[in-house]
Order: sequence, then structure tokens, then C-alpha cells
Amino acid sequence: MKSAFKQQTEVADLSMTRSAKIRTDQLVMNVLAYSCVSFVALICIIPFLLILSGSITEERAIILEGYKLFPSSISFKAYQFIFKIPEEILRAYGVTVSLTLIGTCLSLFLISMSSYVLQRSDFKWRNAFSFYYYFTTLFSGGLVPLYILVVNYLKLNDTYLVLLLLPLINVFYILVMKSFMKSIPAAITESAKIDGAGDFTIFIRLILPLCKPALATIGLFVALGYWNDWFNSLLFINNQKLYPLQYYLYKVIGSVDALKSVAEKSGISARELPGEGLKMALTIVVTGPIVLLYPFIQRYFVKGLTIGAVKG
Repeated sequence: MKSAFKQQTEVADLSMTRSAKIRTDQLVMNVLAYSCVSFVALICIIPFLLILSGSITEERAIILEGYKLFPSSISFKAYQFIFKIPEEILRAYGVTVSLTLIGTCLSLFLISMSSYVLQRSDFKWRNAFSFYYYFTTLFSGGLVPLYILVVNYLKLNDTYLVLLLLPLINVFYILVMKSFMKSIPAAITESAKIDGAGDFTIFIRLILPLCKPALATIGLFVALGYWNDWFNSLLFINNQKLYPLQYYLYKVIGSVDALKSVAEKSGISARELPGEGLKMALTIVVTGPIVLLYPFIQRYFVKGLTIGAVKG
């Protein structure tokens, strides 16, 4: 009897020891994980804080003291200079926002539709089309043929369409989406067909909702591409009313540099003109909206929607 009691006591002690060890390991793991994440987050946030601080620091203080986390003298001249003509920057914002919204939605639809067709096993020419798409990622026509095609043949220069259509399709995103769609169980499509659903209905009502994580990831990259695009404007746009935000701000920096150069050659002091502070303020103006958008779609990066899609 005493031996059985002693054995139970030893088992209980061993269990408590294991539980304490597991709790200790979990605590150490949590401390290490939170420390690493906090360190990386700090490394990421410090440059942005420096940019924010530099944007509200007086130009002379930046030149004499350099960039600091806490500005020694606060000035909003850079922001006043940027919004000196609010109609122009608001128009540039409108062009960029509309391009980003329309372009991202249209691009996601075309990319997902192409990927859905290419991953279907009953599509006879899927290998030939896949190779054709892949081949264009290795060899492109180049900048000069693109310019001749857009300007001389399509007559799209100085139009809104040239900014919308050129970044519309990316073959790499098609291949990524195609790989993701292959992971969707074929039983979903087959059961929908048995119920009488057509291909387009299956694609819209079943496949697209299951692809939300991939759509959110690719959509973010496509949206960033539209938001940061200024090179196509440099090549094809002369009408100031069609300037997107990035290109408009690029022109503002160029104008300030030219004005400073002229003032220095004329013997006029140009120290009051915002230079470094203007660049920091432009960075805040450009990155602000897209940074605010990211938290709303972040959850789709880690969410697996195929879980529970097929039951039984």
C-alpha cells in the first residue's frame, strides 16, 4: 500500500516537474520571440521617425546639426511649400488613387482569371500558354520597342489609359496565383459542377473567395506598383492634369533644385528654401496613405481560407 502511494507521489512530482519545465521553456521562448520582434520593429520604425522628424525640422538646423529623432527647432515650411497650390497636389492624389483602385481591381481579376484557366487540367493548351507567359519573363522587347508601340501605333501617349494599362499584368503574379489555385481541392469544383454551376459561376462564387490570401498579397504588390509608378509618366505624359502623385512630387523637387541653383548663381541666398526637409516631407506625404492601408489587409497574409472548405 505504501509502495503504491509512493509511486503515485513520484508520478505526481514528475508531472509537476515536467509542467514547470514546459512553462519555463514557454516563458523563455516568449521572451526571446518578443525581444527579437521588438528589436526588428525598432530597427524598422527608427528610419521612419527620422524622416518624420526631418520633415518638421528647420532647414538650417538640418544643415548644421544633421537629422535627429527629436527636432531642435520645429518648422512646417516644407509642408507649406508642398501644399502651396493645393489644387495641383489634390489632383495628383486623385489621379494616383483612381489608378491604384481601378488598376488593382482590374489587375487582380485578369491575373486570377488567367491563373484559373492555366491551372485547369481540362484546358488543352495550358502548357503552351504557360510556356508563352513564362518566356516573356525571360526575354522582353525592351524600352525602345515599347515606346514606339505606345506612341506610334497605339497612340496612347498623354492619356490616362497608358498609366492604367502598362502595369496591369505581371506574369510572375500569374504564376504565383496559379500555384496557389492548385492547392484548392478539386472536389469543390466537381461538386459545384454536379450541382449545375458553370465555369464562370464557380470562378466567381467559389474560387475567388478561397483565394483571398493570395489576392490580398498580390493586390498589395500591384497597388504599391501603381502607387509608386512615376517612370511611365516620365516617358508618356506631358499633360500636367494627368500627373500622378509620385511624378508631381518628383517635379517639385526638380523645381526647388533648379530654383536654388539659379539663386546661388545670382548671388541670392537660398537657405530659406526647404531642401532636405522638403524631401522628408514628400516622403511622408507619399507613404502615409499606403502605410495606413496595410493593417487592413495584413490578416489575409496569415489566414488559410481553405481550412474547412471541404467537409466529410
